Amino acid sequence: MKIIGGACWGLIPARGGSKSIPLKNLVPFAGRPLLDYQVLAARASDRVERLICSTDDDRIAGHCAELAVEVHRRPAELATDDTPVLAVIEHLLGDLAEREGTVAECLALLQPTSPFLLAEQVRATVDALLADPAAASAQTVIACPHNHHALNQRLVRDGRVSFRFAEERSKAYNKQSKERHFLFGNLLVFRCQAALEQQTPFPGPSLAVEIPQFQGFDLDGPDDLRLGQALLDAGLAHLPE
Repeated sequence: MKIIGGACWGLIPARGGSKSIPLKNLVPFAGRPLLDYQVLAARASDRVERLICSTDDDRIAGHCAELAVEVHRRPAELATDDTPVLAVIEHLLGDLAEREGTVAECLALLQPTSPFLLAEQVRATVDALLADPAAASAQTVIACPHNHHALNQRLVRDGRVSFRFAEERSKAYNKQSKERHFLFGNLLVFRCQAALEQQTPFPGPSLAVEIPQFQGFDLDGPDDLRLGQALLDAGLAHLPE
């Protein structure tokens, strides 16, 4: 498999069989189908040279054609609830390598459930990875809220509550004494060869690009449609233009 050095392509994984929200990837959000925001952010970034949507669904494929996004058909066995994203990545890269002989050095995983992805975040993440030859991936991260910190997590057994990491928490019981923890933000960019070799879409070493907390919002279920709109209305999050 020949690698196109310095190139970054975008993969939009968008199967049709969502259970939480039927046809979630095309559900209207803030006036547009959810999938559109990944396309807007990637194109405005000027870092993603080729956009490819992996889907099993004719309606999603048709919408991508309207957006001039390339469609890569995936078989039904790669469109189940249990399908790991690595299998989708391997399927895409294998097909492209066989048909075209080359693939981009990097692939940006553009998830429609992250509508607040901005062009500058795509740009910063791709640039960070390409600037560091020792890194295998880069990802946006958000600060973990203090109440969700690992040392604040509880276990409930037989109706009784205990700290999950009681010994560690006894030494770091307030916010100031705890090490900062982070959660995944809204974008992952990885070197294709590293992902295949390490068998993970998060190959290491992985670089962190911190973004504002609410830009990492994940739209997964029906209540998230209202929550996402509330974040927009309050000016706490922003959509790509």
